[in-house]
Amino acid sequence: MDALIIPVTMEVPCDSRGQRMWWAFLASSMVTFFGGLFIILLWRTLKYLWTVCCHCGGKTKEAQKINNGSSQADGTLKPVDEKEEAVAAEVGWMTSVKDWAGVMISAQTLTGRVLVVLVFALSIGALVIYFIDSSNPIESCQNFYKDFTLQIDMAFNVFFLLYFGLRFIAANDKLWFWLEVNSVVDFFTVPPVFVSVYLNRSWLGLRFLRALRLIQFSEILQFLNILKTSNSIKLVNLLSIFISTWLTAAGFIHLVENSGDPWENFQNNQALTYWECVYLLMVTMSTVGYGDVYAKTTLGRLFMVFFILGGLAMFASYVPEIIELIGNRKKYGGSYSAVSGRKHIVVCGHITLESVSNFLKDFLHKDRDDVNVEIVFLHNISPNLELEALFKRHFTQVEFYQGSVLNPHDLARVKIESADACLILANKYCADPDAEDASNIMRVISIKNYHPKIRIITQMLQYHNKAHLLNIPSWNWKEGDDAICLAELKLGFIAQSCLAQGLSTMLANLFSMRSFIKIEEDTWQKYYLEGVSNEMYTEYLSSAFVGLSFPTVCELCFVKLKLLMIAIEYKSANRESRILINPGNHLKIQEGTLGFFIASDAKEVKRAFFYCKACHDDITDPKRIKKCGCKRLEDEQPSTLSPKKKQRNGGMRNSPSSSPKLMRHDPLLIPGNEQIDNMDSNVKKYDSTGMFHWCAPKAIEKVILTRSEAAMTVLSGHVVVCIFGDVSSALIGLRNLVMPLRASNFHYHELKHIVFVGSIEYLKREWETLHNFPKVSILPGTPLSRADLRAVNINLCDMCVILSANQNNIDDTSLQDKECILASLNIKSMQFDDSIGVLQANSQGFTPPGMDRSSPDNSPVHGMLRQPSITTGVNIPIITELAKPGKLPLVSVNQEKNSGTHILMITELVNDTNVQFLDQDDDDDPDTELYLTQPFACGTAFAVSVLDSLMSATYFNDNILTLIRTLVTGGATPELEALIAEENALRGGYSTPQTLANRDRCRVAQLALLDGPFADLGDGGCYGDLFCKALKTYNMLCFGIYRLRDAHLSTPSQCTKRYVITNPPYEFELVPTDLIFCLMQFDHNAGQSRASLSHSSHSSQSSSKKSSSVHSIPSTANRTNRPKSRESRDKQNATRMNRMGQAEKKWFTDEPDNAYPRNIQIKPMSTHMANQINQYKSTSSLIPPIREVEDEC
Repeated sequence: MDALIIPVTMEVPCDSRGQRMWWAFLASSMVTFFGGLFIILLWRTLKYLWTVCCHCGGKTKEAQKINNGSSQADGTLKPVDEKEEAVAAEVGWMTSVKDWAGVMISAQTLTGRVLVVLVFALSIGALVIYFIDSSNPIESCQNFYKDFTLQIDMAFNVFFLLYFGLRFIAANDKLWFWLEVNSVVDFFTVPPVFVSVYLNRSWLGLRFLRALRLIQFSEILQFLNILKTSNSIKLVNLLSIFISTWLTAAGFIHLVENSGDPWENFQNNQALTYWECVYLLMVTMSTVGYGDVYAKTTLGRLFMVFFILGGLAMFASYVPEIIELIGNRKKYGGSYSAVSGRKHIVVCGHITLESVSNFLKDFLHKDRDDVNVEIVFLHNISPNLELEALFKRHFTQVEFYQGSVLNPHDLARVKIESADACLILANKYCADPDAEDASNIMRVISIKNYHPKIRIITQMLQYHNKAHLLNIPSWNWKEGDDAICLAELKLGFIAQSCLAQGLSTMLANLFSMRSFIKIEEDTWQKYYLEGVSNEMYTEYLSSAFVGLSFPTVCELCFVKLKLLMIAIEYKSANRESRILINPGNHLKIQEGTLGFFIASDAKEVKRAFFYCKACHDDITDPKRIKKCGCKRLEDEQPSTLSPKKKQRNGGMRNSPSSSPKLMRHDPLLIPGNEQIDNMDSNVKKYDSTGMFHWCAPKAIEKVILTRSEAAMTVLSGHVVVCIFGDVSSALIGLRNLVMPLRASNFHYHELKHIVFVGSIEYLKREWETLHNFPKVSILPGTPLSRADLRAVNINLCDMCVILSANQNNIDDTSLQDKECILASLNIKSMQFDDSIGVLQANSQGFTPPGMDRSSPDNSPVHGMLRQPSITTGVNIPIITELAKPGKLPLVSVNQEKNSGTHILMITELVNDTNVQFLDQDDDDDPDTELYLTQPFACGTAFAVSVLDSLMSATYFNDNILTLIRTLVTGGATPELEALIAEENALRGGYSTPQTLANRDRCRVAQLALLDGPFADLGDGGCYGDLFCKALKTYNMLCFGIYRLRDAHLSTPSQCTKRYVITNPPYEFELVPTDLIFCLMQFDHNAGQSRASLSHSSHSSQSSSKKSSSVHSIPSTANRTNRPKSRESRDKQNATRMNRMGQAEKKWFTDEPDNAYPRNIQIKPMSTHMANQINQYKSTSSLIPPIREVEDEC
């Protein structure tokens, strides 16, 4: 092949002979590189020699200074000091220049970032010019003034030269700077450009080295804050190294193949384009080697030999890793795009198939009307296939993003700053509840730190961890931040079931969204499911109700609008809002009052807002009550239906501490305050808020009972708490169970004694939070020991609660509830003989001392406020299950009535499916949802999973959570929580009119229809008539029925199980054995009753047990001989009140009786003897307070 001849034109006469001058270009780079390297090494050598010489001279001068006197030393030091100052000044100047250069090239300042990005951009521009020039011959004559690309390249390289100078000045080690990659690139690309201008010719040469600048691509993207994750940085690094190496090697092959070997006089060259060389390098690295393009020159082949070793290794390692990083890119790693006019919420925390499905089922329920809210889930673990399928089924309203709320970048991705709220779900089944709460608190801190104004609703497992939320500065109850404490509410629900069994089921169904399931057959499920479809809503009341009393409006809503109103939001004169539950007839409805309703869907509640007396007074069909045209309603006033977040603006956020005011009553609003003024204000009987009974702290040794002491101590009408736990178990917070049972709206004598049966090691850990509550005892033992259970008279208790602190320590979910299930079955299989103590509770409900209920003359007084069967203060006034001839089956005495199956129990479960093991005689399918099972419907089982619905209920209406907490906690307030956070215990307070006024609040009770003023309605009467009569006469608000399971059957049944019917309709037929759930007023007069009457009234099944097994025949006679007409009952009631007058004055006192001995041993006697003794004495009047001699409060 002929030698390569340089093309020559008349316009560019660079060399008429066409000789190549590539060596001149290469020499300029080599001279620059090696010349600079030589100068640096020479400078370092001279500097080293100078340092050595100065070091030796310094030693000589030091020796001379020691030998000379001090005066000479002073004279010799002066010139030395001057030299040191000069050196210091010189060093300071050099350092300033060096620092300035370092700032200019660093990415820490804006100027440095701009300069770094500009250098990279110009390097890529120079590489692009190389790609363009690669289509020309390797060496050609160029006119600088006419070649545009050469001019641009010259400008770029002048800039690179200046930048090289800055880098050189800023470098600490000049030698290493001279040898680094970017410097080598500058040596072999910048000088040849100046040679090109001088020689009027261009040599493609080593300009391909500019491709090595691509290695810095990831750094540039990080400077621009584009790359933020480690995976993205790693991916860009791998790609940039691979591509830069690939392009650089292709440039070298292009150079040598188009030039040829120098020792061959460049005759073995071949014409290859640059992109053909790129192709050749790729097939070489991948070991494919098609052979269509190959290297002919010796230099090219030699380079390929070495390149294939490194290229193959790089290809084999880099390419799979790049593919893996691309393939493992987060499928859910994008960003949320907000839709105009549509809100969105962020849900994070414990995101699993179970938690998400439960949340979506309640949040997106059709009864919420139109939910125009998009749900954005954020979790750091990608969803599994089942969860992914769930998201796809709700793709129109649900999106999932992978990330963590602890990362501000991920919070920005989900647009947390524009979100309507952030909901944090907790893992209810974790082994360490404190660690789970700490994680959720950290999530709250991270979210609030990113956007302090965001509304947060979080689940908390432990009550004591709620105090940590108060430490977050931006946590604000006024802005709607809420903490749903599962332990507090779970134990609160269970505590209310101790006072009115079935209430836990009813309340759980009220805040859960469930569709109506219609059943045609006349079964207990039919009536239960009709009540299950009811939920709790809020709505502003129409102006037609303004000025009316609460009972009047409540009756009108129930009769006319078919709505049940249980509470209102009341604004006092200073515009502070309170939520008042059944406030009574002394309160008048104001304009813009918010009402709390129980209804089946949101549309029904609108009737309370649209009602107009002029237009709707004669309408009988409530569905026709719609917005009328006679007057324009205030459209600007937002409708606060439960599905709309607008309700959250209604009256709960006037002050950060508004919640305590929601549950307190203004002393001016309370009737009968003159009774409070006479009370002793120097005695600490209540805590500082007046919400709970209080006593001085007691040592745990004072409340511990041995088995023999417990057996000799008469226990009746008490609450037995069977607790499983040990020294290593997580605390469940028993204070939340005891507090509702010690609410101050009970009088002292009405408090049920609480006996804990369990490990003393565990109870010692809980005792610090319990030592301020009266009437608490501990029996060390195990709930699986029948001897311990008999010692505490479990057959005479009002309620047995079974709890476990070991449930979450087991991996197998089906075994998590094994202890509770075994304890429940153990109690049910117990048998009790027919002999009883004289202190067994009266089977016929509450009877005042000296009164015989069997006598017609002593039947309960009808129409009197001070009716023992209603306003005695106990939550279950009269609970009897007697048989009426002709309508109810007779209950005979048999061994089954003395078995443990009739002991009232409520069992806590972790796993919903384990409910099938509690009742062996039910026909529940294992796959049945919890709320459809018989134990849950009867109120004998409770699972924490039912509280999941509170998250969505609180989001749509935060007043619902306040109302629920008010009902189940007995009056816990944020003020009290702050106090407990400081001292971890209740603080006693003196009785002042303000604190005593807090006692005047409603509580839930169960009203029996078998006897008393409502007995006439129990014989087939209508529920609506009972509702109106109770409301008008006693200010009692009825809201449900607790009915025997087989009450609808015409055949006799021995079953004493009951189920809950929520908000039955007006025409619903009543049966005599029904127990009515009602909200009863605080009875000031009941405080005068004897303390010993506290245990006189028992729960429904307990009374049924004792009634049927002991007093079946007399009870039947009493039931048969009961007067039928209202007139005869009125006469008998008047006679009874005359007989009771003086006796009540002697008996009634608000202080506990201290005259009883500590323990009384009772010899068992027969049922007949007990009946004779109980005929004229209240059995509970003989019950001595346990350890009340030394622990009286």
